[in-house]
Formats: sequence, structure tokens, C-alpha cells
Amino acid sequence: MERGKNMDWDKLRVFHAVAEVGSLTHAGETLHLSQSAVSRQIRALEEEIGATLFHRHARGLLLTEQGELLYHATREMARQLETAAARIKDSKDDIFGELRVTTTIGFGTMWLSPRLAKLFARYPELKLDLNLTEAVLNLPMREADVAIRMKEPSQADLIRRRLMTVRMRFYVSRAYIAAHGEPRSPEELREHRLVGYSPGAPQVAAGAEFLAPFLAENRKSRMTVNNYFGLYKAALNGLGVCALPDYLTRGEESLVNVLPELHSADIPVYFVYPTELRRSKRVAVFRDFVLEELEAEGLLAG
Repeated sequence: MERGKNMDWDKLRVFHAVAEVGSLTHAGETLHLSQSAVSRQIRALEEEIGATLFHRHARGLLLTEQGELLYHATREMARQLETAAARIKDSKDDIFGELRVTTTIGFGTMWLSPRLAKLFARYPELKLDLNLTEAVLNLPMREADVAIRMKEPSQADLIRRRLMTVRMRFYVSRAYIAAHGEPRSPEELREHRLVGYSPGAPQVAAGAEFLAPFLAENRKSRMTVNNYFGLYKAALNGLGVCALPDYLTRGEESLVNVLPELHSADIPVYFVYPTELRRSKRVAVFRDFVLEELEAEGLLAG
């Protein structure tokens, strides 16, 4: 490529689309271009920079080493353009557009989702992309706009607000107590079926540390589940003594907290978002909504 000559933005846009999907045809559908037009743009870009960007094979296209380098740059460009577009939209008075939120399966399914109708009633043009996963998504790389996390983030370029404190406790259904009795001591707990989070599944350290010795000492049947929704349903259906986050059981009259002196260490819950979104109105209204709901339920951290 000639010194001082800039790469063509249109060619980079086409390259990025092809790199994202690994297919000329699918990239063309996204860009509303024919496959031949996409192919011409890629060939022209390869000639311009003097490097092959893709390996062609039967299953599609794979990036070469040079292609990976260029894709890293175009991905960062796309992220910055996304951020700029979000800031422009947020400069208007109306709250609309997409907000990508990530949180754990348990919190998202059982606490957040049932309350979102109130948020949409206030902001009917807001769009939410809710990603429920135990994995920690990379907010600075814009894998999500906002995260509600069960630990304080370590990155310095994130804004965080402590929402509440969670503890793991033991719960049983009233029906289970009627059939099997209520454990009154840790020793008696060993004689009941214990239902807890799968030790090998991703989870907060405080929860795993709390449950591990009880699972090890359990003498009766036991059951483990890899998400808290499953554990909650197990508790409701009387499968045994279930270790659950205490926020999940508030207002659930059919569940009883047994051995209340036994609980995990405090698990802090944080609302987190990138510093570049600090003026985003979509982030602000969602944050304020979550804070209002927690405060109304007496869960909000002081």
C-alpha cells in the first residue's frame, strides 16, 4: 500500500461484515450487496494492503493472521461507532433504543424479569437485550452495556454502584416439614436430603464455600443443580433442604428458612457500566428503576 494512502471505509465495512459471519453470501445479505460485489471489495482491499485476509475453504472463510489484525482494528472501530451512536441518541429527551443488560440466570429470571413490565410501562420505546449467564461479559469491549454482578468488578474503567447484599441460606417447603420434620441443628441437617448448587458449575466463591462442608457431611440422598431457578423449584416442590440466595425467597410463604444462624458470607451485588456510558439516559433510567425496586422491597444497600 502506498505511504500516506488511507484505506477505503467502504471496503473496511465490507471486510468487517465478512469477518463477523465468515461468509460472502451472508455478509452480502446484511449489507444488501450481491456476493460478487462483496467478493470484489475484499479482493480490492487485499490488493490495496498487499496481504491475503481470508483462507477460503468448503465451510466458509477463515481469517489469516493479517486478517485477524485488521479485524481487531475494525471491531474496535465498530465499538466506538456504537458508542458514538448511543451518545447521540441519548442526547435527545425521549428514552428509546436498545440497552444490553447482562446478569446471572437466577437474578435475571427470578428477580429482574418479573418487574420489567413496570419499566416498559414508563418507557414503551425502550428495547432490552437481556443476556442471562454466569459468565462475566467484557463491558469495556461492549459485550453488554450494563451488568448486575455478584461481585465488585476489578477493572478501573467501570462505574459501579452497590445494590444490595445477598446471603446463601437453607430453605425447605412447609410440605416437606410436614412430611419429614424440620432440622434443628447442623447434625440433624445431615439426615435430610440436601439440594444445592453444582460444585463444578460457575458460581460466587462465598456460595460454594458455604455449601461445600454440608455436601461433604451429608449422609442422606442429595441433589445438585447448575442454576438457582432449578434450586428454587426444587425447594417449592419439597425435594429437600435447599441452599438459596435469600433475595429469591422474600414473600414466598411456602418456604421456611431453617437453621437461620447458618448462612454464607456477604455477597455484594453491583450495578456496573463503562465510564463512556456515564451520560447515557437509557443506562440512567434502568439504574434508577432497579434502585427503586430494591428500595421498595427493603433490599437496597445503604
